Amino acid sequence: MSRSAHPAGPRHADVLPEGHYTAPPADLNDLDPRVWARTVRRDADGVVTVGGMSVAELKEEFGTPAYFLDEDDFRARCRAWKDAFGEDADVFYAGKAFLSRAVVRWLHEEGLNLDVCSGGELATALAAGMPAERIALHGNNKSEGEIRRAVEAGVGRIVLDSFQEIARVAHIAEQLGKRQPVQIRVTVGVEAHTHEFIATAHEDQKFGIALADGQAAEAVRRVLKLDALELTGIHSHIGSQIFDMAGFEVSARRVVQLLADVREEHGVELPEIDLGGGLGIAYTSDDDPREPHEIAKALGEIVRHECEAAGLRVPRLSVEPGRAIVGPTAFTLYEVGTVKELEGLRTYVSVDGGMSDNIRTALYDAEYSVALVSRTSDAAPMLSRVVGKHCESGDIVVRDAFLPSDLAPGDLLAVPATGAYCRSMASNYNHALRPPVVAVSQGEARAIVRRETEEDLLRLDVG
Repeated sequence: MSRSAHPAGPRHADVLPEGHYTAPPADLNDLDPRVWARTVRRDADGVVTVGGMSVAELKEEFGTPAYFLDEDDFRARCRAWKDAFGEDADVFYAGKAFLSRAVVRWLHEEGLNLDVCSGGELATALAAGMPAERIALHGNNKSEGEIRRAVEAGVGRIVLDSFQEIARVAHIAEQLGKRQPVQIRVTVGVEAHTHEFIATAHEDQKFGIALADGQAAEAVRRVLKLDALELTGIHSHIGSQIFDMAGFEVSARRVVQLLADVREEHGVELPEIDLGGGLGIAYTSDDDPREPHEIAKALGEIVRHECEAAGLRVPRLSVEPGRAIVGPTAFTLYEVGTVKELEGLRTYVSVDGGMSDNIRTALYDAEYSVALVSRTSDAAPMLSRVVGKHCESGDIVVRDAFLPSDLAPGDLLAVPATGAYCRSMASNYNHALRPPVVAVSQGEARAIVRRETEEDLLRLDVG
């Protein structure tokens, strides 16, 4: 969000600290459709609804804090990604964004594949019935147990992240009498995060095998010599919350050049490339993400152009959207507990959750929107900071936002675009109970991940 002078009119207009804020919106009751799930509306009484159910109903049944996920929106986004890339490409949902058995079933029903990066995610996928051949296993330090389970299950690909892992996967596959399909994750010297793009060497990271110094080429040599491994392609991932396609263009060019080098040295044309995920979503009205069909068209053209220039057949393309699918489909609902005005600065609004259900603001300085959803208000806007209830000064949910100046304890606030990483990264800090994830669709709601209880905490405490 841009930094700008605070216009006259709203409360706390005289003296303002440096911060992340813009001018207040013309109407605090408006809900920007770019930020909220697709079925979110205000009803005739001004109460926000999702999937045909009001937040008042949902709060009564499920309590707060809680994540409410628009199932119809989630499924529609799955279909949009699959339709955009068509039958000649593969869409792998990145399970690290948010995963549950219900989500796995939705993915299966909508025809998407699944990318997992831990034994727990793999167990969830298999327990929910995702066909193993539609699962990819990622990770920079997969344990022998995780690799063994993946090979035994018959996952469609394991993405190799180091020379040690090449030997480790080959050894386990040979022990099990299997030939395991693999890809090599290559660090291509491109980093793209949010609105920044750096097309320089960026090998200083824990993921992947570097392209620049010939290590990736050596990894290809080693894999091709191992009968227990079937090298299907090259994998690249350049960052997260990306809006600019320029990084993908550079990445694709370097990956395709590696494919050309492989053909030149080994006489083999690898049939697949995976350009990863990291596509951005709208957290605030300042964000302007691309639609799946635009992304598919741009990536397809980039790959075709580079392959034609290198004289290669166009390989099968894979992408891995996670946040881009689930992120916009959910919001977190909170109840206001205290409202504390600091004259000449801002108003601190404390809610009944915090960094235990959304660590991203504290961890990444992430920016979010927030709205009063239990009613409408014609009160003047006040510069607010929405904070949690934890014993931590960095326990901030929304750093700077405008809320109605008549906000009071008991009001309900909702933070949109919390479907990705919030529940996945949730914690029990201060022994907080992790919130439920509730799927809402066509006037019905059901918990797909239940709220933790004190009994859950004490059951793990065996001392």
